[in-house]
Amino acid sequence: MTRIIAGEARGRSIKVPESGTRPTSDRAREGLFSSLNVRWGFADSRVLDLFAGSGALGLEAASRGAEEVVLVESSPAAVKVIQHNMGVVKHPRVTVRAMKASTYLASAPRKYFDMVLADPPYAFDDVDGLLAAIEPVLDDAAIVVIERHVDSPEPVWPKGFEPTGQKLKKRTFGIARFDMAIYHRALETEPNGNASEEEE
Repeated sequence: MTRIIAGEARGRSIKVPESGTRPTSDRAREGLFSSLNVRWGFADSRVLDLFAGSGALGLEAASRGAEEVVLVESSPAAVKVIQHNMGVVKHPRVTVRAMKASTYLASAPRKYFDMVLADPPYAFDDVDGLLAAIEPVLDDAAIVVIERHVDSPEPVWPKGFEPTGQKLKKRTFGIARFDMAIYHRALETEPNGNASEEEE
């Protein structure tokens, strides 16, 4: 068991899968969300939680005021746990998608999410590919958080992603490290040579 740390569902216990996932510790989640809450907040945000596991990250965002949360998880056992936990938190606009993250991202709404929380397995070795797949679904000024093992290489953020600049010790909790960046949608050049933001 773990718990929701703050917000409307504060203190409510939620389940974690018995095996096959690596739940983010309460301490790490509290540190991450304290940082996110101070710098960005959650009110009216649209949050995507990839490799959701128990759904704890996305459900924490829902408890803290997110407008909409999508939880993506491919493990059938974990999806059942998520469905239970959704009933505990009781947020009206939390949904779960039972599929691989790559499958969801291929057809997800474009330029939509304000925040993406990704917690792939520590053995996952295609962070570059993951970031490329995430980019089309991001709204301008979206925040992207990737949880990695503390000893894993720092990500190479592609064009348009600006690392937050937080000191390493403020992003590290036990063996977990949170890498964060803000996405700035690039300006496109119109046929007349003027630069303008991408059209919706």
